[in-house]
Amino acid sequence: MKASTRNFLLLLILASLWGPSFLFIKVAVREISPIHLATLRIAVAAIAINIFLKISGKPFKKDLKFWRDVTISGVFSLSLPFMLISWGEVYIDSALASILNGLTPLFTIIMANFLISDDKMTRPKLIGTIIGFAGLFVLVSPHLNSEMKASSMGIAAVVLAACSYGVGMVYARLKLKGTPPLHAPASQLLTASIYMIPIALFTDGVPAFADISFNAIGSVLILALFGTALAYIIFFKILEKASASYLSYVTYLIPIYGVILGVAFLNESISTETVIGAGIILTGLMIANKTIKITFKKPSFNSSSSES
Repeated sequence: MKASTRNFLLLLILASLWGPSFLFIKVAVREISPIHLATLRIAVAAIAINIFLKISGKPFKKDLKFWRDVTISGVFSLSLPFMLISWGEVYIDSALASILNGLTPLFTIIMANFLISDDKMTRPKLIGTIIGFAGLFVLVSPHLNSEMKASSMGIAAVVLAACSYGVGMVYARLKLKGTPPLHAPASQLLTASIYMIPIALFTDGVPAFADISFNAIGSVLILALFGTALAYIIFFKILEKASASYLSYVTYLIPIYGVILGVAFLNESISTETVIGAGIILTGLMIANKTIKITFKKPSFNSSSSES
């Protein structure tokens, strides 16, 4: 199998793992608090991926700087966005959450411009980012009234989660570049579990597992094992052979899964603003990643002038 074909298939698998996550979050958060859901997802994924790493015979790094960096990166890449998305989906549909999550690359572009020397803002990135946030405004516009404050708060939470993912990606590129595959995610999940478990117990107590339905428990396991642990493994498999820009294409596919599954299984409705806003955001992402190319021509001036 050609490398390009292999990478494309892995990209589809990755989207198939991440796309349905918003559906399972919506199912689980009906019975499990957002912080418990985020903690269970992280802890179960940490056990799974660290067992996989142990079986592969790859020991952890032991220097303190590495563990400091994975801890900080894990806050922005795992703990904070997982909690924000889970909390946000208490108030908004899973389909809308999946679309808003597509803003992550735009936040990454903005922060990378200020923090990464070889990833500065270009004209296509700037235009794509402006268009993307225009799409966000279209999505949010129906909720900008006093009667829909809860929905607005849910939208804000998921947008902040996308921003947090952007911070985590930039920090990881600055501090964890060159880390052996799987070491960073395994370490991030492990350290996140260590501080998330006591935080969850202190804030929300022990989950009443006896009162939680099979669907909610199943959703947590799917989120942890497939949407987190397995997705991380595939993510780094692609990154070994393809560029980070190629990986960003997965953000085009995730909202498709999110919208279709939300409508099919949760009877969610899709408004006109959602369709238009999603289309505008997608266009902005494609321009920023040069999937759609815009040619800028300098104006030409005729040296001869005409008199009237």
